[in-house]
Amino acid sequence: MNNTHTPSDISIRRTLISVSNKTELLPLAQALTQYDCEIISTGGTARLLKENGISFTPIQEITGSPEAFGGRMKTLSFQIGSALLYDRERDASEAATLGITPIDLVVCNLYPFQEKLESGADFSTLIEHIDIGGPTMIRAAAKNYQYVAVVTDPNDYASLIEELHQSGGALSLATRKSLMQQAFNHTADYDAVIATKMDQELGKPSLRLTFDQIQTLRYGENAHQTAQLYRERTATYALADLEVLHGKALSFNNILDINGAIEAVRGFEAGACAVVKHNNPCGLASGSDQRELLAAAWAGDPISAFGSIVAFNRPVNKDTVTFFRLDAANRAARKFIEVVVAPSYSEEALAYLRIHKNLRVIVYDFEASNQAFKDLRYMDSSLLVQDKDEKLYDKLKSVTKKTAAIASLRPLITFGIRAICSIKSNAIVIVREKDGILQLLGMGAGQPNRLIATKLAIEKSKANLQQAYSGPDLEGYIQTELAKAVLISDAFFPFADNVELAAAAGIRLIVQPGGSIRDKEVIAKCDDLDVAMIFTGLRHFRH
Repeated sequence: MNNTHTPSDISIRRTLISVSNKTELLPLAQALTQYDCEIISTGGTARLLKENGISFTPIQEITGSPEAFGGRMKTLSFQIGSALLYDRERDASEAATLGITPIDLVVCNLYPFQEKLESGADFSTLIEHIDIGGPTMIRAAAKNYQYVAVVTDPNDYASLIEELHQSGGALSLATRKSLMQQAFNHTADYDAVIATKMDQELGKPSLRLTFDQIQTLRYGENAHQTAQLYRERTATYALADLEVLHGKALSFNNILDINGAIEAVRGFEAGACAVVKHNNPCGLASGSDQRELLAAAWAGDPISAFGSIVAFNRPVNKDTVTFFRLDAANRAARKFIEVVVAPSYSEEALAYLRIHKNLRVIVYDFEASNQAFKDLRYMDSSLLVQDKDEKLYDKLKSVTKKTAAIASLRPLITFGIRAICSIKSNAIVIVREKDGILQLLGMGAGQPNRLIATKLAIEKSKANLQQAYSGPDLEGYIQTELAKAVLISDAFFPFADNVELAAAAGIRLIVQPGGSIRDKEVIAKCDDLDVAMIFTGLRHFRH
């Protein structure tokens, strides 16, 4: 529109109210009447106003036509559309000739299509809950925001009331612009839900997702890449809602690793701690003593833990975080980490973490999180969608002559499978229970060859055990500890060579999904080497 002048404030002299959700509507209507604003209303909204003694003009007095066809026709009319759309300067004389009186504010929210859809309503009921007049009014008012305000969200009523009182019954251009933006998004989201349902009904499923940009990041995975963080609009809680209590701004890589760390400790009934590097947990432990959990997780790979993300699924206390030795006089003794993530922190813990000026201290609300049940991967203008990998196993079945005490080992096996769900494939983990703590002892991740992953997991386990032992018989200690540990594979063993390698290291229990054409050969090798094997029936690839 080519206007010579757009008013900063407009006095709200005439308002059209037509809402399905009548939450907190009466205070807004009462505030409008204080400033001699005429209220035009429809149907159920009009009845509510009448019951509460608020005067209004019925819509039919403006349109000259009755509400008809079971409410399908109420607001669609030349008179209403014109009152919202005409340019107050350019079209003023034409509007006067046509007898059009402007409407300055539209208060409208739409038939609850999504609520009916979620309740399982039948198709004919859904059709009746497709709003026609509402979106028309909202879009008309939004288009003409220079002169008209439109509010679609009851949560905005309080701020509108406050502004009306402060300005003597007017709304500013900034407010109208903000409301305009919300209005177009409101109708777009509403139509997206309807269109998605109609696509599904016709056997042509579609997926429409809406994200709002939260921030521009310093750069992407590398300095030459730009990056942004977006939040799904309809989510009640999202990763983007995490709160930074202290430290530098988060980077693209930080957010990826934070998500990996959160996923690594999510779902544990007991306390859990993960140390994550490059989106893989190089350390993971579960138990009751948080300080001991952190020490056990850190011991999973102390070298890789340098510059890592550390996550807890329980509130953090000071005794736990003094493990990092951030106040050590010898700077080399201080443990360098990029981020700590937890549901909350004691005041003392937070004060201690703030010793490191750049350390990001993050609050993530595990209880508020509405973890998505779908896993989405966007690439080359295409989208892969799958269910989240949440089921740990179909069965725990001994398949070898040597059997394992599944009942007593179930917590450790479950811990190991949960760990492997967070590690890139091909993945092998070796886990153990020691002094009441379940610990990731070693892992091989992201290998194109499963044998290499097995070698890496064994080597890391041996290195960690060597680091922790100071007795006379190191080799005997390592053999003893590995004999009590469990080796878990994210997918089946295609050949028996993995069994040979594990047995030579001292492993006496292997857990894998099974399902290879060579399962019999693999099981026979276990029997030859006196190794127990358990099949889970469920693979956990993570590409």
